Amino acid sequence: MTIDIHAHCLPQEVLDAARNEAHRFPSINIIQDDDGVALSFAGNPPTRPVNSRLRRHPPRLEWMRERGIDTQLVGGWLDAFGYELEPQEGADWSRFTNEHTRTACAALNGVISLATVPMQDGRLAAAVLTEAVAAGMPGAMVGTQPYGNHGNLDDPQLDPFWETAAELGVPIIIHPMFGSQDARLQDFEMMNAVGRVSDVTTAISRLLFSGHLLRYEGLVVIASTGGGALPYMLGRLARNHAAFPGRFADPVEGFSKLYFDSLVFQTDVLKFLVSKVGANRVMLGSDYPFPIGDPNPRNIIETAGFEQADVELMLGGVARELFRL
Repeated sequence: MTIDIHAHCLPQEVLDAARNEAHRFPSINIIQDDDGVALSFAGNPPTRPVNSRLRRHPPRLEWMRERGIDTQLVGGWLDAFGYELEPQEGADWSRFTNEHTRTACAALNGVISLATVPMQDGRLAAAVLTEAVAAGMPGAMVGTQPYGNHGNLDDPQLDPFWETAAELGVPIIIHPMFGSQDARLQDFEMMNAVGRVSDVTTAISRLLFSGHLLRYEGLVVIASTGGGALPYMLGRLARNHAAFPGRFADPVEGFSKLYFDSLVFQTDVLKFLVSKVGANRVMLGSDYPFPIGDPNPRNIIETAGFEQADVELMLGGVARELFRL
């Protein structure tokens, strides 16, 4: 079974249901115009238009079939997580999104939905994750900036979420978010090419130095985009730890507990990642349906010259065990 663990979905069923029950979400505006569908949360500017392949199922199923992917684990669309909302409305939105996405995916062959949780409030995020796992969702995808393009995942008020994730033993995929205050990223589509990598690198580095992966036994964290720059700069993190003894957790020890997707695009980069962490900590990822994703995600694993046993681990063996599929 070939399993893609990094893909996205915001079913049309969610948008239709949200329109029909708009009274439940006074701070969410669904905008339909000539450019398509967008959303606005808590009076903020509209999101980018919702990619039609996020909403529609037939193109996804055709894409999976053509590329030999049996199962796709789909997180939501980061723009629509609603971290900008007040906590209770954010929790209601997460529950609503989970319910309708889970129902839509259950009607498809080989598509399994991951949960979204309200990361603006640690206790509510813990409660929503517990409910989602009880309903059959095998893990969650969270964004790097829990308060709407700012904030940090190591904020102590989020500790109830991390504690619950560890107790449940379900994987948490950490995914970069779109916004950045760095104006240098506004040209050349560098928000995607560079900004997302630096975003996930910064967020997970903070979790390494704060000791989250060491503090919560059983915590399963997946670093998307191949861990960003973390594998390449691990020596620098280690040197920082040594230069300031006793002030931070050991980032190398925490790094050894991370899992990664294969979304690095070049075989020599993937081989370097595997040399650092082992094939038993790497899983196939596509970032479907976005242009910055890998249009043929199996190729990088199958053409890099790995032993067949390692290929099988990365294509599906690790994910099958980790997500209990």
